Amino acid sequence: MSENNVTRERKPEWLKVRLNTNDNFQELKKMMRSKTLHTVCEEARCPNIFECWANRTATFMILGDICTRACRFCAVKTGLPTELDWAEPERVAEAVEQMGVRHVVVTSVARDDLNDGGAAIFAATIKAVRKRNPLTSVEVLIPDFLGNWEALKVVMDAKPDILNHNIETVRRRSDRVRSKAKYDRSLELLKRAKEMQPDVPTKSSIMVGVGETFDEVVEAMRDLRANDVNIVTIGQYLQPTKKHLKIERYVTPDEFAQWKEIGLEMGFSHVESGPLVRSSYHAHEQVQSAQENDQQKLAQ
Repeated sequence: MSENNVTRERKPEWLKVRLNTNDNFQELKKMMRSKTLHTVCEEARCPNIFECWANRTATFMILGDICTRACRFCAVKTGLPTELDWAEPERVAEAVEQMGVRHVVVTSVARDDLNDGGAAIFAATIKAVRKRNPLTSVEVLIPDFLGNWEALKVVMDAKPDILNHNIETVRRRSDRVRSKAKYDRSLELLKRAKEMQPDVPTKSSIMVGVGETFDEVVEAMRDLRANDVNIVTIGQYLQPTKKHLKIERYVTPDEFAQWKEIGLEMGFSHVESGPLVRSSYHAHEQVQSAQENDQQKLAQ
C-alpha cells in the first residue's frame, strides 16, 4: 500500500478521540491566553488535549512558540525566534499554582540561536515553580542543546524531578524524521544527565508508524536501557498536516502491549505504550507507577 493511501485511510477505531470542552478546558484555555503562555498541547496539535485540559493538566512550552528546527513530524512553527522573556518562569509558576496540579511538565521549542539553548530559562522555571508550589513535582522535556553539556548541567543543577529527552524514533529513521538532532547524541545526553544527577529519573519517547520495524523499536528500547533510562513512552505518529511526514502504518494495540511487556522485562521502571500515548500523557501517573515498580524491585 502506498504512503498516500495510508494517509487517506480512515483512522482505526482505537485512534478516535472524544472531544471534551467542559468548564475546566475553557478555563485553562483562557488562563493560558491571559498569561501569554504557550502549551505543547496546542502548538503540536496533541490528540489528548481535550482529555488533559478537562482534567486540568497541561505541558507548558517555554522560550516562545517559534522553533529553530524543522523536524518533519512536528507541527510547531519554524523560524528565527526573537522572544526571550525572563518573566516567563514566574508566569508558569503562577499558572501551576492556579491549576492546583501536583506534577507539571515543562518543555520548549529548540532555541539553537541561544548559546545555552535556553537552559537558563529552564532552570529558572524549575526554581520558580518549586518556590511557589513546593508540593508540585517538576518534569522537564528538553532539547539536545546541540551537545552543549554545560547547558545540560545548568538544567540538572536545578534538580528537576524528572529529566525527559526524546529520541523520537529508531536509529535507522532518525536522520529522516528529526532535524539537526542525532540519535547517539540524544543517548549521550540521557547518559550524562544520569551521571550528573544519579537520583533524577530519566525518560524518553518513541513514536511509531514512520517506517520502523517492530524489532527496531525493541532495539531502541535496549539502547535507552543501556544508558540507564528509567521511563519510556511509545505512541502512534499522527500526521499534523499534508506537508509533514506521512504515516507509514497504523500500529495495532496488540503491538503496543507487546512493547510494554518487553520493556518491563528489560527493567524500565515504567512503560507507557499505546496508540494515543505522548511523552507527557499521564505524566503524573507514570511517575507514581515508576516509583511503585522500583519499590517492588527493592523489596524482592
